[in-house]
Amino acid sequence: MFDNICKFIAEEFSLDIATWLLGEPISFVALSPKELSVDPIRTDSLILRQSPDLILHAEFQTQVDAEIPFRMADYRLRSYRRFRDRPMRQIVVYLTKTRSPLVYQNVFEITGLRHEFEVIRLWEQPTAVFLTAPGLFPFAILSQTEAKEDVLREVARRVDEIPNRRIQSNIAASTSILAGLVLGQELIAQILRRDIMRESVVYQQLIREGKEEGRQEGRQEGRQEGRQEGIQQVARNLLTNGMSLEQVSGFTGLSIAQLQELPENPE
Repeated sequence: MFDNICKFIAEEFSLDIATWLLGEPISFVALSPKELSVDPIRTDSLILRQSPDLILHAEFQTQVDAEIPFRMADYRLRSYRRFRDRPMRQIVVYLTKTRSPLVYQNVFEITGLRHEFEVIRLWEQPTAVFLTAPGLFPFAILSQTEAKEDVLREVARRVDEIPNRRIQSNIAASTSILAGLVLGQELIAQILRRDIMRESVVYQQLIREGKEEGRQEGRQEGRQEGRQEGIQQVARNLLTNGMSLEQVSGFTGLSIAQLQELPENPE
């Protein structure tokens, strides 16, 4: 869930992300993993972008993964096979603070082969960096700050100033989800406007996915019933992915009591 939100942000606000990761607003277009031959290892948090002069490979991780170094080396070789004259920047972004030494690992090495890549640990990054552009706002709460509530309030203030309603709702929803990694949902709900979040692409996509799953399993009977079933399926998916009852309530409109009564495996 959290990795996919980062992928959504990177796709929707690619110039903001490029400016942060690369130091300049490079315009990228999507590069499908299929273009690198061989079936991709994974695609949830994988971000591949290309410009005429550069390929960007970014991975957003909420948890450490011992396979990351191999994955980075593998994709570098795949890229070289397809684009031999184009350099590649590879960056792993870890979202949540951990003592694991794996978040400091930036080399894959076996006999006769050594490959290096970049690593960013968000909790070591200055907060001010993430207050410079809307596409970076959701990451501010995970940056180097002890005053997380104050940072979230500042982000909320800046989100309210975004003139484009679509951008505003997407940033608010993404911020709410990532803030759930470090703050309680009741506090988040007090600071961020729920009405805006429900207009977001993130929320609408979750609703569509839930409705589709409900249709496929034959549980939809009529538009209203189907919509309700879809919302309930979204709620189950979010709870399964680690969201709290309060945050799921904020996204779906279901009460805490309704969420607690949801069957885990509906017939």
